[in-house]
Amino acid sequence: MKKILLASALMMLLFTLTIPSKARAQSLTLDDIKTQLVKDWERAKNYTVLYLNTMPADKYSFMPVDSVKRSFAQQMLHLAQANLFLMSKASPLPPPPFIAADLDHSPTAQTKDSVMYYVTASYDYCINAVKTSNVATWGQVQEVFGFKETRFALILKTFEHQTHHRGQATIYIRLQGIKPPQENLF
Repeated sequence: MKKILLASALMMLLFTLTIPSKARAQSLTLDDIKTQLVKDWERAKNYTVLYLNTMPADKYSFMPVDSVKRSFAQQMLHLAQANLFLMSKASPLPPPPFIAADLDHSPTAQTKDSVMYYVTASYDYCINAVKTSNVATWGQVQEVFGFKETRFALILKTFEHQTHHRGQATIYIRLQGIKPPQENLF
């Protein structure tokens, strides 16, 4: 039995060593990761725009239940401002000035056109921040809400946050009897 196991192990090792290195695995560079992140942010922007266009303009003030603190518009405005805030911690690129505005409570920001503007501008900022980022700085630690994270981790957390809030918007759309956009994974 030991001889069979040893022979099998040696055969596997020999097989592995004879496969050209390109066939075994491709290594990723930080620039490859950066390119993928830009691609994913562009996809996320397009997917979120589909959500914004799926909800009728006259339903942007809809709240699923009284205990929910945000309307559909406020949910998407929160997504936009969090995109700006979190990504501005990951990138030295200055965010648009509306980062400081209280869009959730601004009556003029609640319309479909305004929400579309703020949300798409936030995605444009995130895309630009990643595109222009220096990957050599991704290991630098930043403090956000008392947590210490690398710039790279903050880029990922920003992406995670927008996905979370877009997902919450699915319920708002479904409660209007509308089918939400099909997932755009690629």
